Order: sequence, then structure tokens, then C-alpha cells
Amino acid sequence: MAEAGRVAVRDPGALLPDGFWAAVAVWLERPQVANKRLCGARLEARRSAALPRSGARSPRQSTGPKREKQAAAEHGPEEVRLLGQHPPEAGPGPRSSAGLEESQGRRPQGEDEREAAAAPLLAVAAGRPSKAGVREGDLPAWDLDSLWDDFSRSLGGGNQEMLAFLAGSGAVSQSEAQHQLDVVLRTVIPKRNLLSTLRREIVVQDVLNGTVTFLPLEEDDKGNVNVQLSNVYQIQLRHSAEEWFISVLIFCPERWHSDGIVYPKLTWLGEELLAKLARWAVESRKSEFKSTLSLVSMVKYSEVYQELKDKYKDMVKVWPEVTDPEKFVYEDVAIASYLLVLWEEERAERGVAAKQSFVDLGCGNGLLVHILSSEGHPGRGIDVRRRKIWDMYGPQTRLEEVAITPNDRTLFPDVDWLIGNHSDELTPWIPVIAARHAVATWLSAELSLVYSRLPVSELVGSFQRSSYSCRFFVLPCCFFDFVGRHCRRQSGKTQYRGYLDFISEVGSACGFRVEEDCLRIPSTRRVCLLGKSRTYPPAGEVSMDAQRTRYINSRQGQGPAPPPRSTGQPSGHPDSQGPPDAGADGPWLSGFRPRERAERVRNCASLPREFVDAVVLQVAQLLLGGKRLNTGGSRSGTAGTWSRGESLSLAEVAGQLGGEALQRLRRECGGLQTLLRSNRQVFEVLQGRVRIRDWRQETPLQERQPEARRRVSSEAFKTRLCWFFLHHPDGCVLPADRCPFAHGPGELRPPPAARGSRPRRRADS
Repeated sequence: MAEAGRVAVRDPGALLPDGFWAAVAVWLERPQVANKRLCGARLEARRSAALPRSGARSPRQSTGPKREKQAAAEHGPEEVRLLGQHPPEAGPGPRSSAGLEESQGRRPQGEDEREAAAAPLLAVAAGRPSKAGVREGDLPAWDLDSLWDDFSRSLGGGNQEMLAFLAGSGAVSQSEAQHQLDVVLRTVIPKRNLLSTLRREIVVQDVLNGTVTFLPLEEDDKGNVNVQLSNVYQIQLRHSAEEWFISVLIFCPERWHSDGIVYPKLTWLGEELLAKLARWAVESRKSEFKSTLSLVSMVKYSEVYQELKDKYKDMVKVWPEVTDPEKFVYEDVAIASYLLVLWEEERAERGVAAKQSFVDLGCGNGLLVHILSSEGHPGRGIDVRRRKIWDMYGPQTRLEEVAITPNDRTLFPDVDWLIGNHSDELTPWIPVIAARHAVATWLSAELSLVYSRLPVSELVGSFQRSSYSCRFFVLPCCFFDFVGRHCRRQSGKTQYRGYLDFISEVGSACGFRVEEDCLRIPSTRRVCLLGKSRTYPPAGEVSMDAQRTRYINSRQGQGPAPPPRSTGQPSGHPDSQGPPDAGADGPWLSGFRPRERAERVRNCASLPREFVDAVVLQVAQLLLGGKRLNTGGSRSGTAGTWSRGESLSLAEVAGQLGGEALQRLRRECGGLQTLLRSNRQVFEVLQGRVRIRDWRQETPLQERQPEARRRVSSEAFKTRLCWFFLHHPDGCVLPADRCPFAHGPGELRPPPAARGSRPRRRADS
């Protein structure tokens, strides 16, 4: 046994020892937070147990003398032999002697890391897998009861070193051995998922002694399961002389085998992991969101994500939009992976083979639609503006340029899922549109009774099949109410958490059971909401829709009014259908305005060039301490004499500009900060302060950029004149061959094909 690392923990908030168990819960349930090579972990089963007394064997009904003799013969110095075979498909039920209650095995919505400290104490049915347990494509189920009973028998049969290690001390007294432990069976899932690389562990949590021990498991060709002593490690909390310590201990350090994924090097455990545990243990910050990928099989998700990532990675190289190709391609690949796994599990639950259909409202760049369609799901995307990348997908990807106004004509009968992926002003309406599929078909059925001889049961059955089962998926980003912006109303919540709660409230008011999950995407806003089932029977549709209408009307005036549209917009959708008597083509709530097809640009492009140049010169002169700037100079500076000037706050800069100039900036482009950020060749704006940009610091950063960004930068090389060469009193700090801008007209190159301006995040994403 050896110590891989130890760290002293300062605890000014008196959060220990509870904080230690909260940190352990993060490493147990979400190891990918610390180890970036992991996709996650799944807790398979949980039980209470006790360490055996020294020299004692715990009796087991299914184990006779012959098997016990075999176990004693097979125990060796290299490993502890577990004789638990694979259980029958219907695993063991609760043990009456355990006196434990069943748990869901999954953290409830809104639980934070601090509350996770209670996780080691939660009682569940002994040995029973959690609902997050075995799924299609996962490893075969193992029986935790069998594994632990056989392991305990081996400890009592003479493995005193392991028994002492589990107890966290050099010797084990009879009283120490009998207190309750929490034993968990977990599967660790690497990012690049191969079934051969999945690892299972028994995790033994000893709250009384402040230890958690990880026992890796391995199955041999005969079906026997072994605890591999070479990779057993323990995390320990100790308190002495008014100071807390967290340490990592290794049972057999000389035989530690690092695979670089599930089991890193000992230095990583003793430094990286230990530092994170120490920090988490004394953090009082609470998480407002669920665990990542809590509603789908993490194993299956990892497989699908890697497959799609390899299939669509070339999109990064040909991305024609101005947005970051790596972010948007891999984000949509991750969202598609989630939906594909979710839908596959849904088909299995419903016992159907046909792949789900969908409509993506506010589809943006359309890549999500393209991936889902290419993977066999019939669907289409609708957005108010066409994107250049749409032409690259081919005819099999249906993308339509239409402005959607929520009304009786913007319904999509026979569609299984409505998707809102950063759908902006349509986000709160998507649960409503999904729910009102039902009322539209119900009214159609009612009217059809008058003109049709079909029996009522057949018409109602058609209604149930086509509309009542419509589901929704939304990934909220920008904060919109039914009309205008959503206003934050609870100071105790973040604006993002408050908006998620609002969308969840909308779904519930529309009759959905709303579920929440966190996606694994490169975004700070990665919480999705799903409505997969209803809270009312099909016969209650008409009364339920009356409730929806009252709720929607109650939101009138809840947010700031939207700006008037400057041009007329087509509303509705040519292929959508509503009830036959729907003469109301107006919005369900007055005041709703779809986004303009030609979005107003607020990045100084509409301001006269002379005005912008004058403001840039005035601010630069202010930052350089009043030095006179060149108005037509042309020279290069030297590193030793070149001056960057000082750093000033935006308020200080604004105070030096005339009031008329500031008003014009606010009216035309959003303010002084927008203008300064737009002129990034000259200025650097960071944390509310502005200074002259030093391009000596920019060049190394550009060399580390992804290939796609470097390609865009190389296309723009020497296509604009260097401001410093023309105006800075010391000239340009870079020599002409290193400066990305032209030192004089003779170096100018023709610009690449016009890429258009950079609108809001989802406008051309």
C-alpha cells in the first residue's frame, strides 16, 4: 500500500465532512467531469453491507461445502476470485433481511452536487439494478449480491491485507468490521466506446471511516469475476490538528496498470483528481440542472456519437457560413445522436419499427435536419431565412424558407416530433403547437361525423394515432415569451433557470409530462426539455385546449412588446393543415411577430465610414495619451519603441466623446462597445476595458487555431490596409511579411467572395 498523493483542505465554510461525500458523488456518478476521456458512468445496483469479521465466513444458501473448498483453493496472491455467475434475466428481488426500499437509481430533477452527498446513504433494493441500468448494447447484467457475498467470503477467509485496506487502517477490530457500508456496482464508459473497454467496479463507501474504495472487476473466459488487485485504489478523508486532509491510496502501486482511459497514471490520481476533489469538497455552489444524458443509454449514445462524428466530420472543411464550423457541426452531431438514441429506445418501448417523423421549427443551418433525414427519419426543417449551406445537402434534405406565426394553419398533422433547436421566438410555442395537433384533428373528426358514415370509434382512433401522440423536444437559448422577450421574475434563480422553468410550465399547461435532461454539447445552454406523454386521456382534449387558451391569454403583456415589422411577412405554412372551420389565420395571441427575413444589422455597417473612422481615431488618440496620430503616414515601428498606450474603462472613453456621437452610436449600432469590438484590428475590449491591440500577442494565438479558422484567416490575408501602418505614431509593430494587413496599396490582395455579415447566433447558424 502506498499514498499517491495528499492535499490539505481549507474549510472556512465548515462544509466537511459532508462536502467530501458530495465530491465523491461527483466522481462516482459523473467521472467525465474530471477525466475528459470518459463519457460517463452508470450505477447498476446498490446495497448495504458490512465487512466480515476476521477469520469468519458469511454463510450463503446457494454455496455448499464443495464450492467453499473450491473458493479457498482458487484464492491466490494475484487476485481475489469471485464466484458469482451471471444471474437469470429476472434478477433477484429484495431481500427481506435487508429491510431496504427501492430507489430509482437516478438523481431527481434539480438536485445539486451538495445534495449528492446523501447518495451513499440512499437505500435501494439489495442487488437490484437501477432504472438507469442495463439497456440494449450494454454489458450483461451482474448480480451485486453474488459478487459481494463471494468477495466478503474471500476477505473472511484470510485476505487480511485487503480487509485492512478497506477498513482504512492497518488492523481491523471486531467492532470496526461490523458497521454498515454502502456498496455500489458501477460501469465506467469511455468516450470512444468499444464494449471491450467498458469497465465495471465495486465501489465501497465507508462513511464512518471516511473512505471510498474502488475495486475493478474483470470476467475470465469461464464466467468467473475477479477483483484485480493491481488497480485497487482508495480516496480517504482525515482530520487532525484542526486540519482536513484528502489522500489517494494505492493497494498495489508496483503493479498498477494504466490504460490511459479508465485507469490513468498514478500521478494523475495523486495530483489532478485529488486537486479536483479537494476543490469540490468545499464548494458551496449548487447545480441547478440534472446529470448529463440522464434519459438515454450513455453507452448507446457514445457509440452513435462516434459513428456520426466520423461520418459528418468533413462538413467542417466545407462550411460556407460565417459561424464557427467546429462548434456548430459537432453540436448538431451531438443533438442528432441524442435524438436518435432517444427515438430508438422509444420504438422499442412502443413495439414499433417505423422511424419517427419530425419537423424542426427554426432549423437555422439545417444540419440537424440533414443528419436525421440521412439516418432514415422522414422530416423537414423550416426557417425564416435560407442559408447558403442548404444548397450543399441535396434534395433528400427538405428545408423550407417560411415565416411561422402560431395559428390554426401552422399545425403539422401526422408528425411524431416537433423540434425546437435554438428556435428563439418559437420556443414557447412549440409545446402549444405539438399539443394542438390533437385539437385540430379532434375538430376535424367532429365535423367529419356530420358528412361521413364512418363510425365514431374509427374517427377517434384516427385522432389518437395522428395527433394525441405528438411529442416535442426543445433546446432553449434566447429568452422569449409568447410575445416579445421573457422577463426575469425570480431573483433567487438565474435567468436561464427561470426561463427553463417557464418553458416547462408551458409544457405542463399544455398537458405534457415534461422531462429535463442535459446534453453533451459545446454550449453553456445545453438543457433540453421533452414532452413525450400526456397527463390527460384523449377524450379530454377539448377541455384541455380551453385550459391552454386561458394560460396563453394570461401571458399577454408579460414581456416587452416586440418591435414592429418593417416589411410584410408570409405567415403560416403552405403544407400545414388546420381544422376545416379555421377561418382565423391570425396569431393565437395578438402581438406575436416572427423574425424579419432580412434581420437588421447592428454592427456599424449602416454608419458612414467617415464617422466610424473619426471615432476610431479619437479613441486611439485618447488611449495613446493624446499623441498626435498620422493621418496618412506609412512606416513600420520597432519593438523597442512601439507604444501600446494605456487601458481605459468604457465609461472613461465614453466620457470623452460628445453626447451626439454616443446617441448616434446607440441608435445605429448598439453603442460604443459594439463599434470598438467591430474594429478589432485596432482595439481589444475585455471585461469592460479597452486598449490598443498588440499584434505580437495575436500571431501565436492564430497559429493554435483550428484548421478551419486558419483557412478563413489565410483567405483574408492582406485584403485590408493596416491601420497601424497608416495612423499609429510608431507605425506597425510587425514587419510587413508577418502583418496580416497590407502595408500600403501595393500589398493589397482582392478580397474573397463576400461572406455576408455575422448575425445573431441562430440567425445563420
